Amino acid sequence: MNSANETARPELEFAFEVRAEVADPTVIGKLPTGTRRIIQILGGEFEGPGLRGKVLPGGADWQVIREGGFTVADARYTLETDDGHLIYVSNVGIRRAPPEVMERLNDGQEVDPSQVYFRTVPQFETAAPGLEWLMESLFIATGERYPNGVVIRMWRVA
Repeated sequence: MNSANETARPELEFAFEVRAEVADPTVIGKLPTGTRRIIQILGGEFEGPGLRGKVLPGGADWQVIREGGFTVADARYTLETDDGHLIYVSNVGIRRAPPEVMERLNDGQEVDPSQVYFRTVPQFETAAPGLEWLMESLFIATGERYPNGVVIRMWRVA
């Protein structure tokens, strides 16, 4: 039996980057769990080694913003590869920063992405031949939020 020191440490392989345009938030209101808001995904593009295409409009990020600005994100959207194959994405994660930074970010102001911890765990579904690896691997992602968009970098855990 191997000890933890002898076990291979997982590595990360860059898979692709998503650049999505988003609408202004629709604020549902303050709930016992935090402030619920929905951010519609308007479109965009994605690209990585051997993989590229567009982000289809119609997805959204269903968020709960807790006290201090800590955000729980639940984004669902569809990617379409350049050769017409569809990929469903379910991307759940968290975003946190000092309260004053989160307040500016949630108000739609631009903030330095290095001031914000934004991590997600994407999962994929696709019937596309050759893209099964998306469903047969674990992924983590880093995110950056801008006033009218978001950049998500997907990393496959090897």
